[in-house]
Amino acid sequence: MTDLTHYRNIGIFAHVDAGKTTTTERILKLTGKIHKTGEVHDGAATTDFMEQEQERGITIQSAATTCFWRDHRFNIIDTPGHVDFTVEVYRSLKVLDGGVGVFCGSGGVEPQSETNWRYANESEVARIIFVNKLDRMGADFLRVVGQVKKVLGANPLVMCLPIGVEENFVGLVDLLERKAYVWDDSGLPENFEVVEIPADMVDEVEQYREMMIETALEQDDDLLMAYMEGEEPAIEDVKRCIRKGTIALDFFPTYCGSAFKNKGVQMVLDAVVDYLPCPTDVEPQPLTDESGEETGEKAIVTTDTTLKALAFKIMDDRFGALTFVRIYSGVLKKGDTIMNSFTGKTERIGRMVEMHADDRNEIDRAQAGDIIAIVGMKNVQTGHTLCDPKQPVTLEPMIFPEPVISIAVKPKDKGGSEKMGVAIGKMIAEDPSFRVETDEDSGETILKGMGELHLDIKVDILNRTYGVDLIVGQPQVAYRETITMPIEDSYTHKKQSGGSGQFGKIDYHIRPGEPGSGFSFASTVVGGNVPKEFFPAIEKGFKGMMDQGPLAGYPVLDVEVEIYDGGFHAVDSSAVAFEIAAKGAFRQSMPKAGPQIIEPIMKVDVFTPEDHVGDVIGDLNRRRGMIKDQEAGVTGVRIKADVPLSEMFGYIGHLRTMTSGRGQFSMEFAHYLPCPQNIATDVIAAAKELKEAK
Repeated sequence: MTDLTHYRNIGIFAHVDAGKTTTTERILKLTGKIHKTGEVHDGAATTDFMEQEQERGITIQSAATTCFWRDHRFNIIDTPGHVDFTVEVYRSLKVLDGGVGVFCGSGGVEPQSETNWRYANESEVARIIFVNKLDRMGADFLRVVGQVKKVLGANPLVMCLPIGVEENFVGLVDLLERKAYVWDDSGLPENFEVVEIPADMVDEVEQYREMMIETALEQDDDLLMAYMEGEEPAIEDVKRCIRKGTIALDFFPTYCGSAFKNKGVQMVLDAVVDYLPCPTDVEPQPLTDESGEETGEKAIVTTDTTLKALAFKIMDDRFGALTFVRIYSGVLKKGDTIMNSFTGKTERIGRMVEMHADDRNEIDRAQAGDIIAIVGMKNVQTGHTLCDPKQPVTLEPMIFPEPVISIAVKPKDKGGSEKMGVAIGKMIAEDPSFRVETDEDSGETILKGMGELHLDIKVDILNRTYGVDLIVGQPQVAYRETITMPIEDSYTHKKQSGGSGQFGKIDYHIRPGEPGSGFSFASTVVGGNVPKEFFPAIEKGFKGMMDQGPLAGYPVLDVEVEIYDGGFHAVDSSAVAFEIAAKGAFRQSMPKAGPQIIEPIMKVDVFTPEDHVGDVIGDLNRRRGMIKDQEAGVTGVRIKADVPLSEMFGYIGHLRTMTSGRGQFSMEFAHYLPCPQNIATDVIAAAKELKEAK
């Protein structure tokens, strides 16, 4: 039995290029897990083990590894920074107890940092902040601290100050201990010495130390009162208060350094031990019933109860399918029989492994607080709960975003179809934000994802990993339909053909719903004109028709249906008759309710050097973009805009041309808005052509 207070399950997350993977490499080196540091720019980082990651220098899937520091066990997950792979961040945060948010010293709080920070807030994950790359040109620690306050609305607790700026950055002052650490030029993390605080920093150090101690002691009224009366608190007391406030998300201890130059990483590791929660410190996971409603019970983290574990990631590699599992309570041993509460089926645990990126160590038992992988599980998907067959429970499931972009693909040769089917099955299990449909008429396979890069990489994996050569169509936008006018109507379904007939009459209102509300159904029938037992059938009928709108056959969003009257026949009425009536009512009334095409609007965040701002804004306007905000930074300008997805294909190429290769952008789905009439006409015409061609 391991002491759970010595466990830290942490994730490292940030914007693309802020240095997450480099920071992870340094942590592994410092903790003795690896002996040679791999660099991202050489394609040799331990946690970037996919070919696509090594070539592009980005992290695509989260990688898990375990290491030890000060007798504490760290289970670390290095997550991707690119917006197309946020699902990896989301599901990692879901099973972690704490996180390290890495920010670039010169880039500051970048778009993806905001998304990840929001996810971490929703998952209530305690975090510490590491402002990295302080040796870079334009780096400014206190400016980034200001951005964390302004942009993220968070409360950073400054724990250290940098000595020197940009290329003169040599070390740090630890505010709590009042110690200055200076590293030499060897680049080795252990080559530092403790020196006197530089004379020109003494006042600043005292000012920030006082702010830090006051903020920390707000967690303990008695200590705060004593401090106000002039009594200096013990360092252990301050640490205890910082830990309490960090776990309560009242503030975020903030450190700085340069991971690449090996400066300041030890302080981050110490902070993980001192301030981030162990598995028993965090609010236990809620248990839910079959419909996803919370039951009020929690999965208390302890080894003394039955098994409760969440499968949070599926990965297929050369050894077979791996199911990554976070164990919340109980113990799991090799040979145990467990139950998947989603499918109701039991499975026997064959091999269990502890992961180190794509290497693994075989283990025989795991317990509450562990993050492990199980080899060869069948029928388990992301978000499924694994539990004791005698006491089935369901942990709060994960909710994944809907894809906004699709491409049609087909294999170049006949033999590729079977290979593609097997490969896609594995890829869907690995990535819940990746969906696949088959167009029954044309026989084409439609891949759906979160962005161009997301689908690009999926096609690359199909080609390289599974050897499927594909013909790839143009990207398609996930248009939707909705209605603009309320309508009151009536529909009667009757059919008589020997024996018992069918009869169902409904009087109903159809109204536009709130944006984002989907489909809602209500009944205000009084007096039993339509018996209650037929309401589910009527709802099913309407809901079943929402997949194909009246204009171009796109799914319909944001519609409210209310049944207020109707009629039935004692013999001829049945659930089927009312379901058919509802379908007929949909076909009859939707074209009258002012249907319109709506398109996905993306939240676009563009970074550009100052001398190209006019070009970038002009280009976004031409793409029907609405400029929301402009913010000047040290190295350039950030422009935030809402732009229709259909106008954003191939944007990265245009942006690079306009900005001489220095521009960057990220985008994520924001909401749906009505299409302009000329575009809606084209969309409807294209859908009609496609239908006729089939």
